[in-house]
Amino acid sequence: MFDCLGPLTGFAIFFIIIFFSFILPTIISMIKIINQYERGIRLRLGKWIGKIEGPGLVILIPFIDRMMVVDIREIPMNLPSQEIITADNITIRVSAVVYFQVVEPDKAVLKNQDYSNSIFQISQTTLRNVVGQSELDEILQQREKINEKIREIVDENTQRWGVKVNLVEIKDIELPESLQKAMAKQAEAERERRAKIISAEAEYQAAQKLIEAANLIATQPVSLQLRFFQLLSDISSKGSNLVIPLPTDLFKMFSYEGLIDKKNNNKDNKIV
Repeated sequence: MFDCLGPLTGFAIFFIIIFFSFILPTIISMIKIINQYERGIRLRLGKWIGKIEGPGLVILIPFIDRMMVVDIREIPMNLPSQEIITADNITIRVSAVVYFQVVEPDKAVLKNQDYSNSIFQISQTTLRNVVGQSELDEILQQREKINEKIREIVDENTQRWGVKVNLVEIKDIELPESLQKAMAKQAEAERERRAKIISAEAEYQAAQKLIEAANLIATQPVSLQLRFFQLLSDISSKGSNLVIPLPTDLFKMFSYEGLIDKKNNNKDNKIV
């Protein structure tokens, strides 16, 4: 009895080995699950069947079908800092980031061996070219314009790969230390110039208001006396000492010359 079980046991062990070595891996390779953010390109005997698979469960024919999965989410790509000479011959270091998305998975797989690396290369080259054709002031003051120009050029070149470039942003601009000091001095001089202009404009406006006030007081002499009393009130409220300015003509009548003038006036009145 046990002699009969010997061949059966050997056959069972052989079947189990074949099952786990060949049959089970083949069955597993037939089943492909494509996520919501992915799309699959099925190649049958090396040819695309013309249909984009997914998302969901996909059954492949063993040894005939091959599935290539493409991520269709927006992907950020960092462009490392690189030295660039601007149009006004200033060496700067610029880094940027590119956001792109695969919109046509079939083109991304069938028309480019490595679309991610291709986008990296063309983005880095375009960044160098666009920044190199611009002056430093334009790069610093019109960064949005530079970003949009780079995005348009890169997007135009990547459309044939089924890739859409959504955004390009320059992250950092490193200037030489000597240039930073020069720009700091320039900014300081500019602030001083603006301060002087503002001060001069304030003096000009104050002078205009004083002229208007003088013209108004000239029409009503009593207002000058009222303004004088108001000034005395302001001074007395700030301290115990009160200084009252008096016109010099008031003391002239008590001087020697004033007495002589008064005496001569009296003589003249008597003669008359």
